[in-house]
Amino acid sequence: MTEIVEHRGDSGPETAELVAGGVVNVADFPKPGIQFKDLTPLFADGERFHAVIDAIVEHYTDSDGRLTFDTVVGVEARGFVIAAAVAYAARVGVVAVRKAGKLPRVAHSAAYDLEYGQAVLEVSEDAFVAGQRVVVVDDVLATGGTAEATVDLVERAGGEVVGFTVLMELAFLEGRKRLPGRQVHALWTV
Repeated sequence: MTEIVEHRGDSGPETAELVAGGVVNVADFPKPGIQFKDLTPLFADGERFHAVIDAIVEHYTDSDGRLTFDTVVGVEARGFVIAAAVAYAARVGVVAVRKAGKLPRVAHSAAYDLEYGQAVLEVSEDAFVAGQRVVVVDDVLATGGTAEATVDLVERAGGEVVGFTVLMELAFLEGRKRLPGRQVHALWTV
C-alpha cells in the first residue's frame, strides 16, 4: 500500500507539492547528522521552476493586479537564483545580500548564527531608495538567523520589508519566531 503524503505551504498544497517534488535529500551534509535539502533539481526543472516563481509573484500581487513590492532581495547564494527569476517575472530590480567581503562599496553588515555555524551578511548602504518596498527571498527558512539578519540589513539600508518568502520552511526549527510581526511566505513547510 502506497502512503499518500499531503504537502502543505502558504500557497496551497499544489505549490507545496511542486517544491517537494524538486528536492533531493542528502544525508550528512554539510556535517554528520544534517539532512540537507538540495533544491538545485527544482532549479533545473524549467516547468517546475517557472510555476514556483509565478506562485511567488502571484502571492505579492493585489486584487487589482498590482505588485505590492518594488524590488526583490536575494540572500547568498541560492536566494540569488530565486530573486533574479522573481525580479525578471515582476519586471523589478534585484539586490544581492552577500557574504562578508564580497561587496565593492560601503556596506551594512550583520553577524548571525546558523544551525551549524556562524556567518556575516552585507548589503550596500545605498542599495535602496528610502521606503522602497522589498520582498526578501531565500531557499530555506531554518532557525531564522539568516532571515533576521537580512531583514535588519534591508531596513538599515532604507528598504521597507513587505514580505519574506522561502521555497521551504523547516517548521520544527521555529525560524518564524525570529521574524515577529513579519509576513512570512513558505511555499513548502516541512
